[in-house]
Amino acid sequence: MSDAGTTSVHSAPSLIHDYVDAVAERTPHHPSFEYLDHSLSYLELATRTNQLACQLIDLGIKKGDRVGIYMPKSIETPAALFGIMKAGAAYVPLDPSAPVERISGLLRDCDIRCIISSGQQRRGLKQLAITQTPVKFVIGIKEQISPDWRSIGWSLIGERSNDCPAVGIDQDDLAYIIYTSGSTGSPKGIMHTHRSGLCFSQWAAAEYAFTSSDRLSNHAPLHFDLSIMDYFSSVIVGATTVIVPEDYTKLPASYSQLIADSKITVLYTVPFALIQLLLRGALEQRDFSHLRYAIFGGEPFPPVHLRSLMSALPNVKFDNIYGPAEVNGVSHFTVVELGDDTQSVPIGPIADHAHALIVDENDEPVDQGLMGELLVCSGSMMQGYWRREELTESSLYRSPAEPSNVYYRTGDLVVVGVEHIMQFVGRKDRQVKVRGYRVELDEIELALAAIDAVEEGASYVVETGEGVREIRAEVTLKARMDNDSSLMRDLKKALPWYAVPSQLLVRREFPRGATGKIDRRVLQVDAQTLVNNSG
Repeated sequence: MSDAGTTSVHSAPSLIHDYVDAVAERTPHHPSFEYLDHSLSYLELATRTNQLACQLIDLGIKKGDRVGIYMPKSIETPAALFGIMKAGAAYVPLDPSAPVERISGLLRDCDIRCIISSGQQRRGLKQLAITQTPVKFVIGIKEQISPDWRSIGWSLIGERSNDCPAVGIDQDDLAYIIYTSGSTGSPKGIMHTHRSGLCFSQWAAAEYAFTSSDRLSNHAPLHFDLSIMDYFSSVIVGATTVIVPEDYTKLPASYSQLIADSKITVLYTVPFALIQLLLRGALEQRDFSHLRYAIFGGEPFPPVHLRSLMSALPNVKFDNIYGPAEVNGVSHFTVVELGDDTQSVPIGPIADHAHALIVDENDEPVDQGLMGELLVCSGSMMQGYWRREELTESSLYRSPAEPSNVYYRTGDLVVVGVEHIMQFVGRKDRQVKVRGYRVELDEIELALAAIDAVEEGASYVVETGEGVREIRAEVTLKARMDNDSSLMRDLKKALPWYAVPSQLLVRREFPRGATGKIDRRVLQVDAQTLVNNSG
């Protein structure tokens, strides 16, 4: 690929971004990423990432530094993240819709001196510029945001050298840091290396048999760990990824039209997005003949909705992939048929790149068929939490019988059945004790979702005074009901008496986080506030 000026790749790629150059040599004009009417060939992607890496190095960015990506989805997104890694730095995706105070805090926490952004974030950038952050440079916008910041437009980046910079990057060097909300509300940065990112991405590409002819969808925002498969697994095989605009993710009919028009072959998203496609995506009007896989993860998929979706798309394979952001994907289960609507979809046997232990509350292994916490050891596991050594150590387990193996405590409760297939039961931190009984809040939500009239349900616990705890639940409905009491009647048929919520409220829509998950913390805080004020 002498016309691109990129370094020739003669051996198997060992770093994430190496695959960009390797595919650019083999098939330079094959599309790598598409966004609306914009497209980048692998040759163009290799060139742009080299140019960005050279610019970053000239700005003083060194190996191990962190560079923020603060912009909505665009055709520049893949150029930004691969270019950052080529410079030896780690990319840190910043949610463009998050409050400025949160973004400012992350910039300080990660000591980010350079941001890659766009004109769409002009207002947010100006607000950030008046806060105390270490930022000195912003790439992707010509306008001078602040006298203390140097702005560099993409046109200037295009004048840089096409040659891949020589940076001594090791597989154990940081590749990216993804922030997720902590249990205390304080964000925690999950550090992943080239080794851990590649371990997962290579496994996914092989397990789902991705090829260069595949067209993956990128539904998840960059700051959500589901995006790793879309960006990394695709370049490993030289496939094309279609970046779904944010607006389309909120409009199911437009989203389904994009899937059909773009001839998507692999869809990877959260259950909520697929449920919306089922209920409001006009699937009967779309041509989904190219779609072969619908992969979902991030939260349980209510079987009642999954069964309907499988019926609507009989030629599509539906697959449940499991893995917290700390370990990426470590198991999956291809759904052939579904059982009881009150049972969660299995998460499958542990993957061949991982090991699992199922332990009780004393870290003792449990027998097959009994519930325990899932601990995972894998090459896809995080390096740790950024600047949170104590949190990192408390999240890990070292087996006396296997001192060389370090396991991550997922906090997920599972039961292992025949053929080592794991059944997700609930979260360790979602198991509550009410009226002397242990109750799984996830079990309640499965029972809610199994009711015909219910679209989605959420449950939580509130303190009603003198140490008394009550379970509350809220639902959204598929259509208006004249008598909401029938919901409670159906729920009492599915749950033991002590697990039946004391209140069941109907709302129009749920508050959601950036990833689309129901924000149960908001529900719980609002309900607790009402209880406190009424007392």
